[in-house]
Amino acid sequence: MAAALTFLLIGCLLQGVLCDEFRITVPQTMEVTSVLCDEFRVTLPQTIEVISGSCVTIPCSFNIQKHHERNLNNHCEAKWKSEYWSDFPSNFENLATTKEVTGDLTKKDCTTTFTNMRPDYSKRYYLKLVCPNDLKWDFKETIVTILVKDNPPSPTLQPSELTVMEGTSVSLTCSAPAPCWRHPPTLTWTSNLGHSEETLQEEQDKTKVKISVLNFTASHLHHEKNIFCTAAYKKQDGSTDALVNTSLKASISYSPKDTTVSVSPSGPVPENTNVALTCSSNANPAVRSYTWYTADRHQETYIGNGHVLNIEASKVNSPFFCKAENDVGVGRSNLSQIDVQYSPKDTTVSVSPSGPVPENTNVTLTCSSNANPAVRSYTWYTADRHQETYIGNGHVLNIEASKVNSPFFCKVENDVGVGRSNLSYIDILDNHY
Repeated sequence: MAAALTFLLIGCLLQGVLCDEFRITVPQTMEVTSVLCDEFRVTLPQTIEVISGSCVTIPCSFNIQKHHERNLNNHCEAKWKSEYWSDFPSNFENLATTKEVTGDLTKKDCTTTFTNMRPDYSKRYYLKLVCPNDLKWDFKETIVTILVKDNPPSPTLQPSELTVMEGTSVSLTCSAPAPCWRHPPTLTWTSNLGHSEETLQEEQDKTKVKISVLNFTASHLHHEKNIFCTAAYKKQDGSTDALVNTSLKASISYSPKDTTVSVSPSGPVPENTNVALTCSSNANPAVRSYTWYTADRHQETYIGNGHVLNIEASKVNSPFFCKAENDVGVGRSNLSQIDVQYSPKDTTVSVSPSGPVPENTNVTLTCSSNANPAVRSYTWYTADRHQETYIGNGHVLNIEASKVNSPFFCKVENDVGVGRSNLSYIDILDNHY
């Protein structure tokens, strides 16, 4: 006869296991012994934190031996016992606290809500199932720790750091535990950042957490700003709501902004004076180069570099600007102008009509000059050898040609100095021919 082969099949022995053993015999081949375990077990979160004066919901589900299924009915009760054998406070023992089994025990859902929690309720509890029949069981092997605190834990931010480039789409997630399912916390963000959406999410241990997702576009205005998420917990005992927050400091990379130029000394300066041009800009990372240019119409001419440029004022006699550059990009200042003051230059004379004129003809003499500040006086002279003779004044001089029968010139004067034109001549026709 072939030897009998026996297999022993044993189910997982968990909390409070009671097993019914049965044997299956396979003729002439093998003998199988199996232990099928119908167990008493309960599923609970390990720890729940709740604030004093608020409620707490304990998510709970259980299993019982199959032969007790018929004893599970609407008259069964879920009681909560501490490890020291005292009942969890109920409305019969403490009027400040009420208990409501929100789960359906006939469906093995023992979820329970307690209101008006107090710090002295901070204990380790287990479930006791009591039915008006043979079904009574203490699920002592699984414990839930209730911690009643004056203040809730701070919300959690993900990511915990924000280091991005300007223009990046940012999504921040703020989460806060919701021990009181009836009154989950409300989450608010630093104002004017963007759009947020809230959801109540179930965790793996069946507890719940409030989630708020904030979406916005990173700007240089957010750099080094603290972004706050605040959780507000409402209490049922009439006391002030509990507020807690958490924050992160944003680090935003951006090209130079608000690029400006300053000139020292400010105000009008003589043309040979040295001036200091300073370029300032707001940038992250910091500006690594400053470059200076003059702008004459559509032509840009390089004049130097550096955060501060020392230069003779006369070399910057046209509008100028600076460019600031970092690892992200380039910023440019508006055009600036130095008020360089100088005596009249390039003084010239024109005659109208031009060319030979009869001696009794009136002519118009015009004196032009480049000066800053503007010319305040024009004076006309004839020059005969070493003798200068005054003949009139004004930017434009109307005079009979015969009175200017020798070389002439104009002098121009402003607050800085005097300029003088070259000698000019009027070609007067000889009337004797």
